[in-house]
Amino acid sequence: MPLIIALAGNPNSGKTTLFNALTGSNQFVGNWPGVTVEKKEGRLRGQKDVLLMDLPGIYSLSPYTLEEVIARNYLLDERPDAILNIVDGTNLERNLYLTTQLLELGIPMVVAVNMIDLLQKNGDLLELDDLSRRFGCPFVSISALKGRGIAEAADEALRRAKENIAPAPVHSFDDRVEAALRAITAELGDEIPAPQRRFFAVKLFERDEKILPRAGAARAAESIERIVCAAEEALDDDAESIITNERYACIVSAIKSGYRRNSAEKMTQTDRIDRVITNRVLALPIFAAVMFIVYYVSVTTVGAFATDWANDGVFGEGWRLFGLRIPGIPAAAGSALAALGAADWLSSLLLDGIIAGVGAVLGFVPQMLILFFFLAFLEGCGYMARIAFIMDRIFRKFGLSGKSFIPILIGTGCGVPGIMASRTIENDRDRKMTVITTTFIPCGAKLPIIALIAGALFDGLWWVAPSAYFVGIAAIVSSGVILKKTRLFAGNPAPFVMELPPYRLPTAANVLHSMWERGWSFIKRAGTIILVSCVLIWFLSSFGFADGRFGMVAELGDGLLAALGTRVAWIFTPLGFGDWKATVATFTGLVAKENVVGTFGVLYGFTEVAEDGAEIWGNLSAGFTPLAAYAFLVFNLLCAPCFAAIGAIRREMNSAKWTFIAIGYQTGFAYLVSLCIFRLGLLFTTGAFGVFTLAACAAVVLFLSLLFRPAARAPAVRTSTV
Repeated sequence: MPLIIALAGNPNSGKTTLFNALTGSNQFVGNWPGVTVEKKEGRLRGQKDVLLMDLPGIYSLSPYTLEEVIARNYLLDERPDAILNIVDGTNLERNLYLTTQLLELGIPMVVAVNMIDLLQKNGDLLELDDLSRRFGCPFVSISALKGRGIAEAADEALRRAKENIAPAPVHSFDDRVEAALRAITAELGDEIPAPQRRFFAVKLFERDEKILPRAGAARAAESIERIVCAAEEALDDDAESIITNERYACIVSAIKSGYRRNSAEKMTQTDRIDRVITNRVLALPIFAAVMFIVYYVSVTTVGAFATDWANDGVFGEGWRLFGLRIPGIPAAAGSALAALGAADWLSSLLLDGIIAGVGAVLGFVPQMLILFFFLAFLEGCGYMARIAFIMDRIFRKFGLSGKSFIPILIGTGCGVPGIMASRTIENDRDRKMTVITTTFIPCGAKLPIIALIAGALFDGLWWVAPSAYFVGIAAIVSSGVILKKTRLFAGNPAPFVMELPPYRLPTAANVLHSMWERGWSFIKRAGTIILVSCVLIWFLSSFGFADGRFGMVAELGDGLLAALGTRVAWIFTPLGFGDWKATVATFTGLVAKENVVGTFGVLYGFTEVAEDGAEIWGNLSAGFTPLAAYAFLVFNLLCAPCFAAIGAIRREMNSAKWTFIAIGYQTGFAYLVSLCIFRLGLLFTTGAFGVFTLAACAAVVLFLSLLFRPAARAPAVRTSTV
């Protein structure tokens, strides 16, 4: 049975950097059971029997966020052998608030004061022995970024775990509060271990409803309430504020004697940079410039070159090097299958199904890795927190978090990294809502559809492409307002609370580790869904009934997919494109949105088509009216994304139920918007009126009522899934 050391600390305290340094590549990344919060654990370097558990970054053990619920339940239920509490030495007062709570759990603990190098640079003096004495557990100094002192901190935590040396918290509150806590302790059930009784007493004093059943004090609820009310009356404050004030009083007293600040009156380098970076006038232009550079390098230049290299070389025709032709995977596989005399169905499955389908998605991995590199760098240097701070004021008006802007921006290049970027959002409800709405923004794969419709039906009019982005942005904003007013996503409009970490240059190892971790997660998890989906689409399109027999078909129109398209085409008749070809193109677009143009090319008899489908413009204009074509465009922009993005949604939601909710909402929203565009467009242009026009009017009324109705009350945080 390995010893378990839990890493606990505030967000941006350097906890992840310390975890990476202590474990190296011996990490296991997953999700906490039943939730989307990431779970990290790893083996301590040089210690095969020591497991490090990286808890979510939290500010306290009060159950206000899902992360706090997870951390608290783990510490109470699993009882790790020791806690390594990492605190930011440049922001001791705020970080030690969590420390005072962890000490009350009775678990062996070591406090690692991080960023000691910055304190020394500023000329500040930290009396670690004095702090150790005042808090009743050892304080050690470290620099997680530079690797200083981390081995000593881990060794001390390991020693205390092996010897089971519990801390002896010596911080005490006001005499009246202490008297109330002693009275509450007397009411606790016998099943509460002695080392934890103070923690439970404090939480009961704060009226923590989720602690009452755990404390075995339900029978004494009335007497405990009388004790708390008496203390509130004596101290003229509410119970939770009383405890908060008492904790900070203890912290301030300890810091006053154990921390000599030399730079209290000086403006730090971070403060000087923030005067420009977060300036009300300059913040948005600077942010736009930074993201333009990221987007330009990741998607347009280096990323485009890497993606083209992968698509044209690895998953395409191959390369020519020094006069020699090096075949790509499809060509090499095709030659090998031909040499082996493989059956036609097997060759088609491998080449047209697996390699073509999976390769179309994996070809974007280089672009994603470059995006993830920049994302990790911006997170590591501290600028990502500033972006969220800058954008929060705007996004909060629409029910979204300021951190939602980054996934949406990245989603303009590819929806998969955009969805995966949502994990930087701590709040579970905001993260889920961001995942649901991110793919509304047109990604690079949807550009061929925009170009096809604009060229074939609108003669290349300039406003078609910008309107597609406007529709996406409007869908995100309106969805944010509507979803935030439902019980699933409702929440009190709490102020935006975030620690702005000091600017620091992240290590190359941490940036590359974060980049690879996210990229590999996509390849490993989403890739399985892509593979199964591609095989299914291949089978449905390649097999069918011809001449009364079932088997492989030469024409796509004879396949099961075409038959299925014919059967369900009526669903899209109200939207103006109830044709089986448009239906099949929409379905194949689920594999990859670029397939929409290619499918039209095959169905109209063209073996190859340009990216914008110029060859089929005439055929398309003959089968679509401009209004129907625009409804088709909007539906394909807003409906369920490609299988790769669906796989990423499944990965981030960590729930089949929530994945179906996301896909259902996106598809339903797209259907209603397209219905309104086509039917109301017909009403205004031709005066046509029918039952579907009434349905479109009802949809508009429903949309406006949802948009302007009062917000629902937020449900309580549930802990049963943790």
